[in-house]
Amino acid sequence: MGWLKGMDFAAALFLLFAVLLLDSASGIGVNWGTQVKHPLPPATVVKMLKENGFQKVKLFDADSKILNALRNSGIQVMVGIPNDMLSTLANSVQAAEKWVAKNVSAHVSSNGVDIRYVAVGNEPFLSTYNGSFEGLTLPALQNIQAALVKAGLSSQVKVTVPLNADIYESPTNIPSKGDLRANIRDNMVQIIKFLNDNGSPFTVNIYPFISLYGHPDFPFDYAFFNGYSSPINDEGRIYQDMFSANYDTLVWTLQKNGYGNMSIIVGEIGWPTDGDQNANIQNAQRFNQGFMSRYISGQGTPMRSGPLDAYIFGLIDEDGKSIQPGNFERHWGLFFFDGKPKYHLNLTANSNGLVAASNVKYLAPRWCVLSSSASLDDPQVGPSVTYACENADCTSLGYGTSCGNLDSRGNISYAFNSYYQMQNQLETACKFPNLSVLTHTDPSSSSGDCKFRIMIDTPVLVGSSVGSLQKSVSFLLFLFLFVSTIM
Repeated sequence: MGWLKGMDFAAALFLLFAVLLLDSASGIGVNWGTQVKHPLPPATVVKMLKENGFQKVKLFDADSKILNALRNSGIQVMVGIPNDMLSTLANSVQAAEKWVAKNVSAHVSSNGVDIRYVAVGNEPFLSTYNGSFEGLTLPALQNIQAALVKAGLSSQVKVTVPLNADIYESPTNIPSKGDLRANIRDNMVQIIKFLNDNGSPFTVNIYPFISLYGHPDFPFDYAFFNGYSSPINDEGRIYQDMFSANYDTLVWTLQKNGYGNMSIIVGEIGWPTDGDQNANIQNAQRFNQGFMSRYISGQGTPMRSGPLDAYIFGLIDEDGKSIQPGNFERHWGLFFFDGKPKYHLNLTANSNGLVAASNVKYLAPRWCVLSSSASLDDPQVGPSVTYACENADCTSLGYGTSCGNLDSRGNISYAFNSYYQMQNQLETACKFPNLSVLTHTDPSSSSGDCKFRIMIDTPVLVGSSVGSLQKSVSFLLFLFLFVSTIM
């Protein structure tokens, strides 16, 4: 009888463990960025989130339309505060209280939005910011926390600061040798203590792709999850992938500073599909499926076994993002701009792949291309392509990209069509003098992996008319080309 009871207890423990793993697998989060020129309706995106099994979403602001769409969705939400708001919030408790009242309290109390976190800033200590936000992040964090306490929400909604993995480092790439970056150590220790004291997690963004992109000698296979021939041995802990080593470098960093049990959220992790020779569909699928397999199994890392808490970056491509870090910045999405999956990806053990957005409407099947009679020696070619790419998206052109095999005429056609689609197929957007022509034949059919996209149909701005937009686009194009000619 005692043996039977023991078996019952063991079975119950196994069942509990299985349930926890299932909950972890189904609880993967995703980043919903909105730097998009033609965004899908928020309701469409929320439906897509639910149909794909995402139970958590991380936002970079607190857009009321998006939050309203998330009402009663069952999706846990992390709202964000952009870096350019940190100064205001750091210097005014009243401003923090107003922000919380408008962007948290109002949606939690009456709209049924399940807000769990407020992300104060986004990677504010990046070295490229030259310390601009170092003195603002902690005060802003403190004021938002005080505002949540005053609103009676501090037990439900936690503050955090999404940080880039460059805030800690290991001189030998051995995780146990890791510690905080020296120039921000004092500031970071205060932030970590504050988060820990308030039961808040440490949020880190880990990008093996960036390590590969920035260092030509970086071992390629080490960026992925399916084995590396020269693993790192850290006193018996074996690291065959960069993510695990980087994550455990943070674990060691927290431990050395007295916070070894602090919870960790991976705020961003992913792989882009275009804009660089290593950013393609095959590598993105390999990386993201490798990560999801690790996530689903609840394997964890050598220093922290058990389920991870993570948000994939990102949901949809963002054609409005800055390309200063690289052309790949506009191609992190699991889905294209129109909500179509880029590749097969299993987000759970029983997944059949990603589910596309439904009821997406497109503009007419026509494209703007270089006329067959146009000469490449025409002096307007250069200025026209420059204007098109500056006002559209040409990040799929170039060495190693999806459209990298196009010839000169193909590159020009791609630029013209990108601009034409970005301008909602306005007639005047295909008026490059003596160069462009409209076609109803898809140029993609003869371009291999390169896709000449048709834009989705989104509402025209309130107060604008097609006629006024036509005139504005035509005038700006004429003005640019005229100036380019006389200079």
